[in-house]
Amino acid sequence: MNKPMAITLGDPAGIGPEIIAKAFRDAPEEMRGCFVVGDVTTMRRASGLISQGLVRLPVAWIETSAEALTAPPRCVPVLQIGTPAPPAAFGVISSDAGKLAAECVVWAAKAALRGEISALVTAPLHKEALALAGEPHSCYPGHTEMLQALAVAHAGVTLADMPVRMMLANDELRVVLVSIHMSLRDAIGAVTFENVLQTLQITHRSLQTMLERAPRIGVAGLNPHAGEGGLFGREEIDIIAPAIAAARAQGLHVEGPFAPDTVFMRARAQAGNPGEFDVVLAMYHDQGLIPVKYLGVEKGVNVTLGLPLVRTSPDHGTAFDIAGTGQADASSLISAVSVARQISALPAGI
Repeated sequence: MNKPMAITLGDPAGIGPEIIAKAFRDAPEEMRGCFVVGDVTTMRRASGLISQGLVRLPVAWIETSAEALTAPPRCVPVLQIGTPAPPAAFGVISSDAGKLAAECVVWAAKAALRGEISALVTAPLHKEALALAGEPHSCYPGHTEMLQALAVAHAGVTLADMPVRMMLANDELRVVLVSIHMSLRDAIGAVTFENVLQTLQITHRSLQTMLERAPRIGVAGLNPHAGEGGLFGREEIDIIAPAIAAARAQGLHVEGPFAPDTVFMRARAQAGNPGEFDVVLAMYHDQGLIPVKYLGVEKGVNVTLGLPLVRTSPDHGTAFDIAGTGQADASSLISAVSVARQISALPAGI
């Protein structure tokens, strides 16, 4: 690595600091060149939590991101955001925790946009805490929207000029979503010809870079049985199928719409055998995320498509119910670092 990679703290009341500490302990080679954008006292608490009577994982205060490149293995470099304070209480939603989590993301995103870091991996934040953090952080329902806004401001363009999408992936299945964090009622309204076609275009462009070939895209319908010829809804006939036809006319390899209860199985890769599709386009958040997470939250990685920076994250939340118990699994975070490293090595962004 010729540039360091940033890992944001996540909500300090959740499992983010713990899984970061475990990643540095258990995957020292994968974490080489990485540093934490966060809080030294919080990371030292996490180090003590996972020590289990053994030698405590050292946590080093760094002044610049470049110092991470020379940090020894199993040492956690932390770039302090703000003034160190007593760590947040485990499992408690608070405005202070939400503000710290957001400020870490803002710092890392701006560093990535300036080209100072190779990528950022975001530990989970808590959306209620983010909402309590006050403006501008409370304006965003999650990481994806916050990062898009920061990238748009940096580029001096509008949100419409920089559309982004969420991709969830593991070694068996990839899913890209037409809409992200909104109510189900609003998500149904977001299934428009323009949104479906734009999602197909973003998916094709990004996966073509990652796979070094044109991806095979399967499209899920919105309604049960993909509408059953209009009996259960006409969105497939009036919106989704025309968008697919338009994408095909542009040279994209797209098929569908298929019944949502079977298309994910058709795309699943198993025992070394590739699925029928490289990626499935899902119409809304839970339709796509449930099958990916069912296959194993510990394997899933969230990748933001369409940004002028590389961002990945683990495929799980803050897990307030087990925060502070030492039970959190760092596998998804380690996978997110690995994927970010692979994408940042590509000749073109995704």
